[in-house]
Amino acid sequence: MMKKMSIPTSKISLVLFLCQIISALDVPLDLSQPPTITQQSPKDYIVDPRENIVIQCEAKGKPPPSFSWTRNGTHFDIDKDAQVTMKPNSGTLVINIMNGGKAEAYEGVYQCTARNERGAAISNNIIIRPSRSPLWTKEKLEPNHVREGDSLVLHCRPPVGLPPPIIFWMDNAFQRLPQSERVSQGLNGDLYFSNVQPEDTREDYICYARFNHTQTIQQKQPISVKVLSTKPVTERQPVLLTPTGSTSTKVELRGNVLLLECIAAGLPTPVIRWIKEGGELPANRTFFENFKKTLKIIDVSEADSGNYKCIARNTLGSVHHVISVTVKAAPYWITAPRNLVLSPGEDGTLICRANGNPKPSISWLANGVPIAIAPEDPSRKVDGDTIIFSHVQERSSAVYQCNASNEYGYLLANAFVNVLAEPPRILTPANKLYQVIADSPALLDCAYFGSPKPEIEWFKGVKGSILRGNEYVFHDNGTLEIPVAQKNSAGTYTCVARNELGKIQNEVQLEIKDPTMIIKQPEYKVIQRYGQVSFECIIKHDSTLLPTVTWLKDNDELPDDERFLVGKDNLTIMNVTDKDDGTYTCIVNTTLDSVSASAVLTVVARPNPPFDLELTGQLERSIDLSWIPGDENNSPITSFVIEYEDALHEPGVWHYQTEVPGTQTTVQLKLSPYVNYSFRVIAVNKIGRSQPSEPSEQYLTKSASPDENPANVQGIGSEPDNLVITWEPLKGFQSNGPGLQYKVSWRQKDVDDEWTSVIVANVSKYIVSGTPTFVPYEVKVQALNDLGYAPEPSEVIGHSGEDLPMVAPGNVQVHVINSTLAKVHWDPVPLKSVRGHLQGYKIYYWKVQSLSRRSRRHVEKKILTFRGNKTFGMLPGLEPYSSYKLNVRVVNGKGEGPASPDKAFKTPEGVPSSPSFLKITNPTLDSLTLEWGSPTHPNGVLTSYTLKFQPINNTHELGPLIEIRIPANESSLILKNLNYSTRYKFYFNAQTSVGSGSQITEEAVTIMDEAGILRPAVGAGKGYSEILFATSPVMHTVRPTFYKVQPLYPRIRNVTTAAAETYANISWEYEGPDHANFYVEYGVAGSKEDWKKEIVNGSRSFFVLKGLTPGTAYKVRVGAEGLSGFRSAEDVFETGPAMASRQVDIATQGWFIGLMCAVALLILILLIVCFIRRNKGGKYPVKEKEDAHADPEIQPMKEDDGTFGEYSDAEDHKPLKKGSRTPSDRTVKKEDSDDSLVDYGEGVNGQFNEDGSFIGQYSGKKEKEPAEGNESSEAPSPVNAMNSFV
Repeated sequence: MMKKMSIPTSKISLVLFLCQIISALDVPLDLSQPPTITQQSPKDYIVDPRENIVIQCEAKGKPPPSFSWTRNGTHFDIDKDAQVTMKPNSGTLVINIMNGGKAEAYEGVYQCTARNERGAAISNNIIIRPSRSPLWTKEKLEPNHVREGDSLVLHCRPPVGLPPPIIFWMDNAFQRLPQSERVSQGLNGDLYFSNVQPEDTREDYICYARFNHTQTIQQKQPISVKVLSTKPVTERQPVLLTPTGSTSTKVELRGNVLLLECIAAGLPTPVIRWIKEGGELPANRTFFENFKKTLKIIDVSEADSGNYKCIARNTLGSVHHVISVTVKAAPYWITAPRNLVLSPGEDGTLICRANGNPKPSISWLANGVPIAIAPEDPSRKVDGDTIIFSHVQERSSAVYQCNASNEYGYLLANAFVNVLAEPPRILTPANKLYQVIADSPALLDCAYFGSPKPEIEWFKGVKGSILRGNEYVFHDNGTLEIPVAQKNSAGTYTCVARNELGKIQNEVQLEIKDPTMIIKQPEYKVIQRYGQVSFECIIKHDSTLLPTVTWLKDNDELPDDERFLVGKDNLTIMNVTDKDDGTYTCIVNTTLDSVSASAVLTVVARPNPPFDLELTGQLERSIDLSWIPGDENNSPITSFVIEYEDALHEPGVWHYQTEVPGTQTTVQLKLSPYVNYSFRVIAVNKIGRSQPSEPSEQYLTKSASPDENPANVQGIGSEPDNLVITWEPLKGFQSNGPGLQYKVSWRQKDVDDEWTSVIVANVSKYIVSGTPTFVPYEVKVQALNDLGYAPEPSEVIGHSGEDLPMVAPGNVQVHVINSTLAKVHWDPVPLKSVRGHLQGYKIYYWKVQSLSRRSRRHVEKKILTFRGNKTFGMLPGLEPYSSYKLNVRVVNGKGEGPASPDKAFKTPEGVPSSPSFLKITNPTLDSLTLEWGSPTHPNGVLTSYTLKFQPINNTHELGPLIEIRIPANESSLILKNLNYSTRYKFYFNAQTSVGSGSQITEEAVTIMDEAGILRPAVGAGKGYSEILFATSPVMHTVRPTFYKVQPLYPRIRNVTTAAAETYANISWEYEGPDHANFYVEYGVAGSKEDWKKEIVNGSRSFFVLKGLTPGTAYKVRVGAEGLSGFRSAEDVFETGPAMASRQVDIATQGWFIGLMCAVALLILILLIVCFIRRNKGGKYPVKEKEDAHADPEIQPMKEDDGTFGEYSDAEDHKPLKKGSRTPSDRTVKKEDSDDSLVDYGEGVNGQFNEDGSFIGQYSGKKEKEPAEGNESSEAPSPVNAMNSFV
């Protein structure tokens, strides 16, 4: 069974790095090996004095090592101290403090030794110190009295603890004291005031020290500060509070955090700036804290040494301080010694190289003993930081310690030399499965061990060649790296390890997976507040990997809110709020890879209202308005609308004042006198308008005389003897002051008169009485108030009141243009007689009677108005062949003048309207009855009707067009000699002497004969029979070229029925695609039973329903197969009443003829017998009775020719009449199904019966017609075939 191992791409770089640095071999634990320290406590170990002390020391080795301890350089005998125990199979010490022990008694330097037969490993020197949290010493604190603007330092001086405490300042309510550029805490815990302000006065400045190890907080006694106010406050240039002087030094160790501090006093509060002399502050590692008073550089190195200058500056000057920084270094490894596994006779080296500032010294130990006094080993040689081994033997196994130390610390490393002779081992599990994403690195492990060190080779496949080349990377630890794994990289890989003692191999499997991709990423969205938004994240992944999709908002989990709906491939946010603004990330994780995509959501809304409206620059006619914009809610403000309220004239009503761009926050507004203004501002963005701001303060402008006069001044009389002067009054703010009135002035135009004036109150009209009728006047209206008049107004021309015209138009003439249009002329009336504004002329006209009907009706007058001073007009829409009258009147603003004398005229004849109806009734086999109504509007004397019709076959081809002229006094017509079961289209119109009117169309179908035998359908290229009409006085035939009628859309219409007792002939008209398969559905009318369905053979447009109940109403409809919902409207028909069964002529039946022959033979024999007997014995009495009473039942022979009943209708070839009986028309009723082939009428001479037998065309003995009488141009009909006995 293969074990799966997944390598996420995000971890590949780390794995690769580890593979490259691990080149030494790990010795399997089943082989002998010296001890190796695996876990130990830190060098400086501060413990909680209230808990047990645990000093860790864990090691591995074969055989398992034993442990011992030293304390302060001497052996620590744990068996003699009941408080100290060592964990089983471990070197870890547990000192029991909680059962009476004291932590202080166990302070010291501890070192652990792990030993077995192959050597000894030692731990670091572990310094054990219990933490301390001492109390503040009692001290009497005097209140601090300080003048306003002076600096102040409140000292904390916390007790010395282990480790040092964390300092912070709070008040009695345990609230942190606010800090700023002016007030801040130094690195030593003191509280610095660059300058004090009156608000700094308080009695509860308390310094707190928190000791984390013991989880305790110590409190200093409260410090009181009282600020003495002085006027004026003296400003001072900066002075450094810390550090003091102009220079100082600072030493920091490599890798630590460098903290430099400068706090300055001064008024105004100084601003601190940092620079490095001769260089730049290190990028990405430099931070400013405590309002830039502290410079922080992390992970310092020797390159950070140098002079750092802080500069404190305010408006009065500056001060600076230079801190010289030296970076020292405790020892750090350059090359740490590594374990050596050698086979007997091999060579090797241990290298121990370290650096520091100052340079560390290197010393070696063997099994924990200085190498100088350790047992001699001829195979080793010490050369400074290197030990060289030559021709090692098994006794050369040992653990060596390298110590690198300087004044700032030390490094201690254990490295063993293990002399073994072992064949190769592969430690990686067999058939291990690796899965990686295509185009990513693949790392295949081959962890191995052997002594001497084995050589590693890789193969692909069972019998593949050794892997070499740039496409592979071979690591020292045996790992095979494929930098870019492709699909063809998948397969089995074999790792072979060999040394002089043997060889071993192992197989691993590599699978390449398709990368996970986001094929539709979330997109940037802008959404209005309270809307709904969705982000899509559609992924594509390897089918064998199971992806998980996670959504983040601003790189954090989604809010725990039911408005966030996470779907399979989308995130939907309902009822969006401003808090939903941010970046949304879709993260897709599989066991092998991870992809993500982000999109920003911007929530927009109408802007918040402006605020802080301020009025400045108040003048009599202008003022400045300024405001602060509200939040634009992610949609820039495009403009501001300023509105005003006039609390004096229209309180509560706001009016538009002006609009300014969205970048402008101040505007100068023009004002009107005598208005109590308030202003408000509305912000506008693309989303909409904000709520109005709060109103500004009110501003009342001074009064003044009006600036303008009323608008829209008019002078129009309402009566013949007055003049009504009207105007639009000024609005309240236009009055400019109290006491608004109007001065109204008028005088007659073109007459040397003085102005007549009157002052009226604040109204909108004034009536001047006693004026002449309709004379022009000059009029003007001037505004005034308590402070004076408005400017001189302009004059307008008005007229006094109008009166009705006095004169009617004369010389009225009518010219009839056609049957529906006439032109009227008249002479204009004198303008003086109009007595007002001439508006035009009106023509009143009405129809007296129709000349065709000679019947009067209610007179309905019509009016046409002709504007202006016209002298003619057109009368459209007249009815032809009618008598009219009209008169003309002049019109002014007052009304109409007298009418002219009535003028009569007549319209000529026109073409008639279409006939009022056309009905086609009584369909039979070869005839149809047409009935019609005369035109509603004959428009003249009807001369005749014209009927045109033509047959339509099943393929929508039109046959010859036949035209019939019918006298005007007819209202019906019977068309005979039509084809059986054929659809006809009729066109019908009426004529007058002028011409033909519009036509009406209708369609109808002749019915099928009672035997169900149809004539062949008309096909393209086949002839039509001639049809004669004995009742037609005039007839001519037009034979057009055949053409197809292409329906615009599929439909079934004109469903017609011809019903008999037990069957009905259904026909319809179809328009649509060819080759439709029809069906007929029917049922009893009014019944809720399901429709019965009959399939129609072929694409015919007729069908015979059989088996119906006599005297029953049926509903029927026609549909087309394959066209969903495509069917005709319903039709209703009723079958005929039940009648006696039709009698078949028994004389034509074969069995009856045979019987009659037998009877005749018997009679013949009897007669012979009788004759013989008579000759022998006289007359036979029975014979006499027979001669006297002959039986009509036994008369099978025809009287004329003595033949049996074989009949033919070939003499006239006429179809059977409806309702005929067999004895009378000498035909046998066909009982075959409607689906017989004879219904198709294909035009062949032979027909097939229902049982498949052939029926030829036979005839009896005829003298009038030759045998070839059926060979006419007409397509042969089954009805013409002889119904013969078979």
